[in-house]
Parts: sequence; C-alpha cells; structure tokens
Amino acid sequence: MSRGHRAKKKIQIGDKKYGNIVISRLINKVMQDGKKSTAEDLVYSALENGAKRVKEEDVNAFFNKAIDNIRPALEIKARRVGGANYSVPMPVSPRRQETLSVRWVVDSARKKSGKNFDVILMDELVAAFSGEGEAMKKKIDTERMAEANKAFAHFRW
Repeated sequence: MSRGHRAKKKIQIGDKKYGNIVISRLINKVMQDGKKSTAEDLVYSALENGAKRVKEEDVNAFFNKAIDNIRPALEIKARRVGGANYSVPMPVSPRRQETLSVRWVVDSARKKSGKNFDVILMDELVAAFSGEGEAMKKKIDTERMAEANKAFAHFRW
C-alpha cells in the first residue's frame, strides 16, 4: 500500500447457503490448507445443530445473536508518546468487532480437543449465544483492560 492511500475495500459476497457475509468470514477463518468445502461442511453442521440445540428456527438469527454477544465495544491500542508506551482504550469499528468475534470463536474452538471440530465449534457458538464460554471471557477481559486504562484515553487521536 502506497503512503497516504487506503486500500480499496473489496465487495464481499455472502456464503452459499445463507447469503450471510459474516458466516462466509467464519468459513474462511475455519478453512485450513485451502479446503473450503470441508470448512463449509463443518461450519454449516455446527450452525444447524447449534440452532436446533437452542431451539432457534433461523440459523442466521442464532449466529448473529452469538456473534453480537461477543462483539467488543472497546479495545486497547499501544501509543508511543514522549518515549513511553501507553495502552490507550479505543472504540472498535463494527467491521473489526465482527472480525475479532469470529477470530475469538474459532481460536477458542481450536484450542479444545477430544471431539470433532464441528461439535466443538457448535458448543462454542451455543455458549456465545447464551453469553458464556471462552470467546465471551476474551471479550470481557479485553473490555476490562480498556476500562482499567481509561486514564490514558486523552492520548487518543
């Protein structure tokens, strides 16, 4: 990227089954070694079974509520001011909120083992839907850290 110019935003298309852009990002995050069809099968299985478990009719509604519960409002960014580094709390843009929440769900599912990945991912999504789980803990920790560093908010620019 050349200096002073932002990268052009690519037009995103939704996933094949539900047409949801965030689900397509989840599929891409789950994908390993370019095996997209395998990732799609895992994600669709996790979403459908998770929606059944919480007795939600619409898979999109189930997924959106799970992701919305994990979206962080604040995060910390390091700023260098006068030779010292400060952790400055910053508001999170909606796009980054989605990115972080999808990343946290997949990362927390990958840390666990013992069952098939689609079952683990489903468990993590159901936990997020009900406001608990590893990804929710990560969100709370992030926001608590931002709250603790509120004194440095005046360094935001």
